[in-house]
Amino acid sequence: MPQDQVNVRYMVNDVKESVDWYIANLGFTEISNAAPAFADVRRGPLRLLLSGEKSSAGRPMPDGRRPEPGGWNRFELVVSDLAAEVNKLRARGVKFRNDIVKGPGGSQILLEDPSGNVIELFQPAAGR
Repeated sequence: MPQDQVNVRYMVNDVKESVDWYIANLGFTEISNAAPAFADVRRGPLRLLLSGEKSSAGRPMPDGRRPEPGGWNRFELVVSDLAAEVNKLRARGVKFRNDIVKGPGGSQILLEDPSGNVIELFQPAAGR
């Protein structure tokens, strides 16, 4: 049901490259693909909308600003073994913004898709 899914939109530089990256590195599956304008992929209840500059989401705002990839907003994927995931992704050449950070709630790291959009991998602390 639509209300049981979470939709996140990312502006991307290359829709096809982004679809391939999310499938190969983070286990998403393709829902639809209208590259170069738009595609969407899914992982569990998360539907990720990948919008290129030719998509309706890529149109300039009334003040002339253009939607663009990057920034710091992100979605979080919970993993059971963060170190193993990081090692696997580093071996595939995935770019990270930082090293693993540990806090009272668990450990996290930030990685980037090919357009510079951020994804957080998070491993909850034991007992959480």
